[in-house]
Amino acid sequence: MVQKAKILLVDDRPENLLALEAILSALDQTLVRASSGEEALKALLTDDFAVILLDVQMPGMDGFETAAHIKRRERTRDIPIIFLTAINHGPHHTFRGYAAGAVDYISKPFDPWVLRAKVSVFVELYMKNCQLREQAALLRLQLEGGGGKAAGADSKEPAGLLAELSARLAAVEEQAEALSKQLDDESADAAAVATAAHLERKLTGLRRALDALEPGTGSTSSVSSQN
Repeated sequence: MVQKAKILLVDDRPENLLALEAILSALDQTLVRASSGEEALKALLTDDFAVILLDVQMPGMDGFETAAHIKRRERTRDIPIIFLTAINHGPHHTFRGYAAGAVDYISKPFDPWVLRAKVSVFVELYMKNCQLREQAALLRLQLEGGGGKAAGADSKEPAGLLAELSARLAAVEEQAEALSKQLDDESADAAAVATAAHLERKLTGLRRALDALEPGTGSTSSVSSQN
């Protein structure tokens, strides 16, 4: 069963949070509310998020300061941040948002469909990364001689486990390729394209490591250096 991704919604106005939930409910993911920058940072201490929608203007710790704290933490620095603002901003204001680590900067009122489409891309990338980590963990178990203890594979021989790993990886590779083509077609944000490219590089490395485990390809000593 695929676990749902978590999306963090940060805004000090309850009506704005309610509107975001209405827009993003169609994605069928877990939406987490935070009414301040401090509350958002607290949520990020314990949970993993696919993307953060962050209001710029908030009392106390504003969106820029909140983003700076997020990017300074090793655990959260790679989470995509989409800034939402009602300010009639100029180029300098927009630059400040990107400098704070945002992958996008959207002015209110925004097109609900556009926001939902942007968020869905980062959710999909997050899901692919989760699948990739699962395949890497199973492969690591095999390399360490613990393949028999892998989830759902306790009765499988090494060859059978390799075949299962290969099939699972192939499914992720196919989905990642389709996502990359979709991003190219839609002229998506540079950050999303770069994240997808990084995912594909990881998949390529994992495929090479898995291929090296196949009978007749030599020892697995060369594989460990690729993980």
